[in-house]
Amino acid sequence: MNLRELLFGTIGGLALFLYGMRLLSGGLKTAAGDRLKGLLARVTKWRIVALLVGAGVTSLIQSSSATTVMVVGLINAGLLTLKQAISVILGANIGTTVTGWLVAAVAGLGAFKISTYALPFVAAGFVMQVIGRHPRVKTTGTIILGFGLLLLGLHLMKEACDVLSDERNSPIAGVLQAIGDRPIVALLAGALFTMIIQSSSASIAILIVLATNGGFGTDWQHALRIAIPFVLGDNIGTTITAQLAALQTGLAGKRAAMAHTLFNFTGVILILPFVYVGLYPQLVELICPVGLTAGTISVHIAIAHSVFNIVAAFAILPLVGLLERLVLVVMPARHKDLEAMPVTLERHLLETPSLALAQAKREIVRMARAAKEALDNAVEGLCDDQWPALSKVAKLEDAVDNFQTEITRYLVELSQQQLEPQMANQLPVLLHMVNDIERVGDHAMNIMEIAERKIQQRQTFTELAAQEIARMRQEISHMFDNVLLAVEINHVASAKKALVHEEAINEMQETFRRTHAERLMQGTCDIMTGLTFINFINNMEKIGDHLTNIAQGVIGGLQWSA
Repeated sequence: MNLRELLFGTIGGLALFLYGMRLLSGGLKTAAGDRLKGLLARVTKWRIVALLVGAGVTSLIQSSSATTVMVVGLINAGLLTLKQAISVILGANIGTTVTGWLVAAVAGLGAFKISTYALPFVAAGFVMQVIGRHPRVKTTGTIILGFGLLLLGLHLMKEACDVLSDERNSPIAGVLQAIGDRPIVALLAGALFTMIIQSSSASIAILIVLATNGGFGTDWQHALRIAIPFVLGDNIGTTITAQLAALQTGLAGKRAAMAHTLFNFTGVILILPFVYVGLYPQLVELICPVGLTAGTISVHIAIAHSVFNIVAAFAILPLVGLLERLVLVVMPARHKDLEAMPVTLERHLLETPSLALAQAKREIVRMARAAKEALDNAVEGLCDDQWPALSKVAKLEDAVDNFQTEITRYLVELSQQQLEPQMANQLPVLLHMVNDIERVGDHAMNIMEIAERKIQQRQTFTELAAQEIARMRQEISHMFDNVLLAVEINHVASAKKALVHEEAINEMQETFRRTHAERLMQGTCDIMTGLTFINFINNMEKIGDHLTNIAQGVIGGLQWSA
């Protein structure tokens, strides 16, 4: 019976704790709005500032995983460099220790009775969510509800683990102690558990609850030595969240996640020998102003967690450049990655504007080719119901976005050099070209979403509609080819041919709308399939407009017309 209470109480309490953490973190992020991401994106070149910002943001939202995922997204969007991202992640590791101190205060020191205050928090938060009319009130309710559920989950886990103090359950405590007596096994167990629940805060919470309830025995010095390897494993396991988030990003995001993993692994490897010989537990006891007891073991574990992350962060901070180079070695750019990112935008050539401008034009062509490939795959997926083709579109569109960020940054830096008037006048035109190509990528994504709905709803075009789509597809393809040639070799004749195709596309749009209306009137086409058809030709016409802007830029000699 006691074993069942332990199992179910711990699992149920953990679920409430995790859900409360999610509500609390989500509510705090909503309350802060985009300011958190803006703050991270504005991190300066000073490493210590980046570290403090990472620690501050994580302390606020109570989730190092959320901060790291945000950093992965920002570096993938080109808003952070890898070196800045590493510094922020170091700070996030420090910020995450705040949760451990909260749990230690509540579960260990008995700052207040959990059962007395948890339910009022839940009730107050729920009422604010339900009856609140203003978004701020609802968000505040979410935060309070999340905090209440977090406390309630902690209370349930604590109650469940109380059975460990019963002598009849000494075998359970014996198993935990047997694992803890083998530091490597304990480290791996802590890492695996944190990987499964994807929350280092919850992992530390359970560790503290187990320790305070005698799960590692009542020899408190020995219990601390058992708990520390679990803490180290927690720091390894928490890296899995960033790795999972990076699966959907480009190379830059994957490198940020790898930096997080390498840093945590390195820190654990460096500190592990001191754990084996007993020096690290002694350091923790030296730092703590009170002796080890049942009431203070939670504080000692929180200190062990904080000391590891603070010492490791400040030890690695001067070596961020070295860690960055190590990440680049571990994760070199593959051929496919090189195709999806600018490779010739050399900063040292900015002082030679003619060469720098030539590089920028070369990358604009590569960006346009990526956009065309995204469009081709989206249209193929629509016409032939091909999921594999559609699966490529999002990655290609991400590549287009990366190109836009890097080329824009490069052109802005180039504009700050001493340029001849004719060259300076080309920069605004090139920037507009970059934006037009990016919009083509967006329309390719729109067509991909249209195609996904078509396949999911099993829509089928009529034979005439399919022929019309094929005609527009071919016309856009020819227009795109001419635009690519025009930009690549400054071929004005190809740019003018593109304008002829654009006129044909506009005529097609008007004609196809009329024929579509006739099919609806005749009942040969259903409404949902008709909407898919109209959305498709509208997106294709918009793509023609953006390609026209690029062609006109070439015809005008990359100069604004007077």
